Amino acid sequence: MGDLMEINHPHSWVKTVAEAKEIQTQLQPKTILTDCLGEVKYVAGVDIGFEDNYKISKAAVAVLSYPELELVEKAIARIPTAFPYVPGYLSFREIPAILAALPQLKQTPDIILCDGQGLAHPRRFGLACHLGVLLDIPTIGVAKSRFIGEHEAVPAEKGSWKPLIDNNETIGVVLRSRTNVKPIYVSIGHKISLPTAIDYVMGCLTKYRLPDTTRWADNIASSKH
Repeated sequence: MGDLMEINHPHSWVKTVAEAKEIQTQLQPKTILTDCLGEVKYVAGVDIGFEDNYKISKAAVAVLSYPELELVEKAIARIPTAFPYVPGYLSFREIPAILAALPQLKQTPDIILCDGQGLAHPRRFGLACHLGVLLDIPTIGVAKSRFIGEHEAVPAEKGSWKPLIDNNETIGVVLRSRTNVKPIYVSIGHKISLPTAIDYVMGCLTKYRLPDTTRWADNIASSKH
């Protein structure tokens, strides 16, 4: 799958929170918060499921054409789960499996939409940032729930949004992805600005709360195959 799997800032996959925090601190300044993307023809969603009582991590990747949102390719990888569930450090639990699935793809995605946080993270380095920096490609965090930050009430209409603020810093937006349905939380991952991230998330939405990228990846991750 071309150059995608050339890890940009390789590091060992550590076992402790202290080690993980140090890696986040080292890599966070490498996050690019401006648009560094060309023509977008393919968007991907990544998601993680677990098997055997969480002992096995199952990563799913779905590549869709853009803007048609038709499934082009999918990949699955299973590896032993090596890091505990600790909020704020989920990338260390989930990314190793994602990195095992991505090389199976023939088509390199132009943007990866991650089922998790990006900049909307205590150390401004959620899963979307971590994956984007490692792969050196544009990523967006699209989370189902709020991790940190405060926001004003979001109007009920699809497409409405309000800034997500933490310590007087805009770390993302709270986006109404479907009218009268709970909003989603969009933040920069890497190599994309927040307005552009919102545009592409909106472009990946159809009639559901979650982008089609996430829905495809989640369906693949939760399947029995």
